[in-house]
Order: sequence, then structure tokens, then C-alpha cells
Amino acid sequence: MKVSDRWPVWPKNVAADLAPEQRAVKDILDGLAVFFQSAFITDIRDTLITFPDSRLGIALNKKQTACKKWLVEELYNATGGTLGRVYILAGWYGVLGAMLLNDTRFEITHLSVIDQDPSCAPIANALNATSAAEGRFSFQVMDILDLDFRHPSGTFGRADLIVNTSCEHLSNFDDWYRGLPNGTLLVLQSNNYSSIPDHVNCVATLDAFQEQAPMTELLYCGNLELEKYTRFMLIGRK
Repeated sequence: MKVSDRWPVWPKNVAADLAPEQRAVKDILDGLAVFFQSAFITDIRDTLITFPDSRLGIALNKKQTACKKWLVEELYNATGGTLGRVYILAGWYGVLGAMLLNDTRFEITHLSVIDQDPSCAPIANALNATSAAEGRFSFQVMDILDLDFRHPSGTFGRADLIVNTSCEHLSNFDDWYRGLPNGTLLVLQSNNYSSIPDHVNCVATLDAFQEQAPMTELLYCGNLELEKYTRFMLIGRK
């Protein structure tokens, strides 16, 4: 039996010459991919090698990962894992999408990351290469404020779940929230980290966040204490 038959995620050979530090990172991720039998880790490895100047190190740091892992676990607890068609808004490099798509507990027919920054697209597609090859992932370059969830068309179809973990960035959050169809399943995150210039819509408390985004059916609400700020999360139906 070939080793690649025994472990389907046996990493592919990388022909490009790598600097010693890159080679060390590749070798470590190769080993972890085999140990955990994780296609996600091989996609991370390939993305790091292909886009060495990206900000993937920030996107996958412990704080970012902790917030997303928290979301994944509470979303599973709230829904049992049946998600259908998922939209992740302002999804940057698509890390959360990759975490959901590589978690076998979830039933996801298709997941789209939507972000207005076109430079994120090739990195997100690389990070989700396995799921993209299966037809389960796509990236759309668009301002999320231009989306009309009430009248979906074209490549933008009906949403079973809408995720926005960047509510603190939306200055016109109230208008955006009003535009969402009633009954839509939502996952929302915000924070009280107002010292960041782009954080124009922070909330001071979890109660304030609930007032800003009222739900007809609240499935989960909670906060995650981090070193410099508190992150808030709501899961429920508008």
C-alpha cells in the first residue's frame, strides 16, 4: 500500500526552492497534516508558500482562531450542524469558511465568502482549495452593503445562514440589519475595542449588542474575554 493511499492527505511535493525557514514551516505542516489527516493543514501550507507576503499569520493567530473556534462550537450547539447555503460577509481570507467546511459535523451545500478587497480572493481560494475543488466554496468580490438578500439573483442565491463577524466595522449597521430578511439565521460578532480607527460601530456590552441586533429567536448570546477587549456573539433568527 502506498503511503498516499493510507493517508489521503499525504502532502504533495513542492518543487519551488524554499528558504530554510520556509522549508522548516512546510515540513512541520506536512507532518501535522499527516498526523491529523487534515486537508485544511495542507491548504494552509500551500497558501503560505504561494503567498509568503500575505497577512495569513494575523488571520490565523491565536486570538483570531479563538474567536472563530468559539463561533464554530456554539454554532454547532445551536443548530446541530445542518447549515445549507452559507454566506460569510467581510470574510477576508476565508479562514472561518475553511474551519466550517473542514469540520465534518456540519452539512454545508455551499459556502461563499464575500469581501470588497479583490486581493483577498486568491488567498481565500488557496486556503479553501480542497473545498473549492469539490464545488463547495466560492469567493465573491463585492461590498456587503450592496447585497440585497431580499431579492437574490445571479451568483448570489438564497441564504440559509448569514455570518458577519465584522459588525464593529459597519457605520450604517442599522440600515444593513434592516435589509436582512426576517427569519434569516444569523451569526453576528462585535466588540468593545474602540481604539482601532476602523472600529466605528463598537458596542460596550452584550446587552447593547442585543439591542442593536434584535432577534425573534435567540439561540445563543455570549462574550469571549481577550487580552485587550471583549468579543460579543449572537446566534439566532432575525
